[in-house]
Amino acid sequence: MGERVVHKVTVLLGGRSAEREVSLNTGAQVAEALTARGFAVTPVDTGQPGFIDALVASAPDVVFIALHGRFGEDGTVQGLLELLDLPYVGSGVLASALAMNKVMTKHVYATHGLTTPAYRVVRRSQPFDVQDLTIALGPHTVVKPANEGSSVGMTIVEDPANLGAAVDFALGFDPLVLVERFETGTEVTIGVIGNEQPVALPTLEIVPVNAFYDYESKYVPGMSRHIIPAGVSEGARLECQRLAVEAHRALGCAGMSRSDTIVTPGGTVFLLETNTIPGMTKTSLLPDAAAAAGIPFPELCQRLVRYGLEDWTARRG
Repeated sequence: MGERVVHKVTVLLGGRSAEREVSLNTGAQVAEALTARGFAVTPVDTGQPGFIDALVASAPDVVFIALHGRFGEDGTVQGLLELLDLPYVGSGVLASALAMNKVMTKHVYATHGLTTPAYRVVRRSQPFDVQDLTIALGPHTVVKPANEGSSVGMTIVEDPANLGAAVDFALGFDPLVLVERFETGTEVTIGVIGNEQPVALPTLEIVPVNAFYDYESKYVPGMSRHIIPAGVSEGARLECQRLAVEAHRALGCAGMSRSDTIVTPGGTVFLLETNTIPGMTKTSLLPDAAAAAGIPFPELCQRLVRYGLEDWTARRG
């Protein structure tokens, strides 16, 4: 069978999640890059009524999902595209849902023996005991809603007296909350691209201006600095890349992913989380790492389109 000719790409952007503005930025830059590579690009905002009709009317050869958070990165849009029989870029329904849910991600890590900080799960429907959490995880913890991205609803707790309020705050975003032991060290993120033979991009060290890599650090120019390769030992860099590739495989990701890690002063690498649709803005991590590997942004976007079609074809025999 000959290679499928691709001309028309529909970029899904915007959406209804807390990361809508970031997605609009990501989608606009992806659309610009693909246009520069000769594709006919149609942007469709999934936060607008009638977006499904607009999507179908665009008659795409492939769909580039540039959505972050709920109703985009969590498997819902991927399921819609499967029903519409439209090829798309990135991970499928199951991998997207697993990676979006930080609790399920941790369970997958544990099942595959991937080193990750100790954690406990809190549910809105059940009481929780701050003392029990502190005994299990120590006084310094990180509290995250299970299904939010870009550090939305996240708190770093240094005093157990503040843990209860942090959990309540996170429960306001999601009925399921992850409480994780805080591991001190260097923040290193690793992009992975590919399908059956995924490849890790160069390690990238994040140096935020704020206390941690929060929403402002991610998306406001000048609020974080990227160091490539990360300023850790060669052994730690290789372990970061290995864990990122193994996480990509364990979750069943396709096309791209980006995993975040912490490298402790002693050289231990802890895997924190995996994103199936990393940001594609001018301050984003995956494009920066790809550029360091000699892959300009327009070429990266074109490669992702190719990976999407390859995965779609492989899954259909």
